[in-house]
Amino acid sequence: MSTTLLNRKLDRAFAHVDADGSGSIGRDDLLGLGARILVGFGESPTSPAGSRLAGGIEEIWRTLAAEIGTRGDSISPEEFRAGMTSAFVEGDRFDEVFEPAAAALARLCDTDGDGAVGPDGFWVMMDAFGTPREDATAAFTRLDGDGDGALSVRELVEATRQFYTSADPDAAGNWLFGPL
Repeated sequence: MSTTLLNRKLDRAFAHVDADGSGSIGRDDLLGLGARILVGFGESPTSPAGSRLAGGIEEIWRTLAAEIGTRGDSISPEEFRAGMTSAFVEGDRFDEVFEPAAAALARLCDTDGDGAVGPDGFWVMMDAFGTPREDATAAFTRLDGDGDGALSVRELVEATRQFYTSADPDAAGNWLFGPL
């Protein structure tokens, strides 16, 4: 498996969580990303949808921390890459741990509950991740393969899987956060 592309994507994911640019992340940083998402959608962390997302993010942190052997200490970019690769790329925990969080997030993006994510819901998510508007627009266009102006919740979850786990340079999910 080619690691260059995957490492670039994981480095971008690390930067999403390291909002303060400190060069390391902790549990609070990952939960902070979840809080930015919930605020963007006007969702309470105690609502059913908010609880699903917060619980999913917490489970990602627990899995990642256990994978690299930390008890809540800071994680460096190298440790993040190693832990994500071990747990979710080469390991078998994406479906069990990461996918439920991705599905909870995709359902939040489906603001009218019709099973589709429009550009506005996608933009709210991208804003929480710190993705510039033009990159978010390019990402949405690339992910909307049939050009109908919407992504299904399932398509968004699959794009998430591809972004975080695929070394295939042609995978559409590589564009989840815009051009690499």
